[in-house]
Amino acid sequence: MTKVVVVTGASRGIGADTARRAAQAGYGVIVNYASHAADADAVVADILAQGGRAEAVRADMASEADIQAMFARADAMGKLAGLVNNAGYLGGESRVEDYEVEPMNRLWAVNVTACFICAREAIRRMARKSGGDGGAIVNVSSMAANSGGLPSRVHYATTKGALNTFTRGLAKEVGRDGIRVNAVLPGAIDTHFNDDYDNDGRNRRFLPNIPAGRIGVGDDVARVIVWLISEEASYVAGECIGVNGGMF
Repeated sequence: MTKVVVVTGASRGIGADTARRAAQAGYGVIVNYASHAADADAVVADILAQGGRAEAVRADMASEADIQAMFARADAMGKLAGLVNNAGYLGGESRVEDYEVEPMNRLWAVNVTACFICAREAIRRMARKSGGDGGAIVNVSSMAANSGGLPSRVHYATTKGALNTFTRGLAKEVGRDGIRVNAVLPGAIDTHFNDDYDNDGRNRRFLPNIPAGRIGVGDDVARVIVWLISEEASYVAGECIGVNGGMF
């Protein structure tokens, strides 16, 4: 039976690169997207062209019903072996005293609550006590969780701090069920995620503080994620691993 990995927010950037890497490692991949259907279809086409198995599935991470339907599609593909909670929402740029409730509610729904719901669905399928074969969950956090984030992005950093706590706590909760939980904390990465906020300019400002001497790309993070899913990382659990070129 096909071992399946669900990757949320997989139409572009880190998620797309993770989907491709997971397929190369032999997994069937659910390529989740919310609004970039053409990009998700392109990722699936890349995987199919290489002889892999993948399906693009639209699901809004703020909708429990959408998430449940997405996992039903994973069930139809094979047996769940991994979940990558990659979908994220930046929530705009605003100082705390100016921030409104509506974007804050969606920020927490996508960046935190959705990770809980996706993890719940994954655990129900992967836990050995429920007839699963075990598996792995990787949460895509941010180095902002440790630094507190940039001014005007404290709200985003706060959600990623919550995700780190969730990672460590859940690793303890489900470890004996054969499920490992870890997080990756990307630094300055060249993706579409920050396109509306001058990501290129901001990354150039980061560059002097990156010992590796370059801005990261999505595949730098994807390789770590797929390693964490694999049995090569079978004794790694509850870790929040920086992927930042040495910038802290």
